[in-house]
Amino acid sequence: MKITNIDIRKKAESSEVKLWQIAEKLGINDGNFSRKLRKELSKSEKQKIFNIIEQIKVDNGRS
Repeated sequence: MKITNIDIRKKAESSEVKLWQIAEKLGINDGNFSRKLRKELSKSEKQKIFNIIEQIKVDNGRS
């Protein structure tokens, strides 16, 4: 089985950012965010999430 949005999942894990933190920044429930990741996201949606991951890293002092 292919894991969807593996690039987002790996980036979050390597950045020590939890998926619930990304969901919080997106203003959605963490369960809804997990469901959203079940289907491959568009490049623009992914870029938005990568930017959020970077923002959370800076906020957590892991820049």
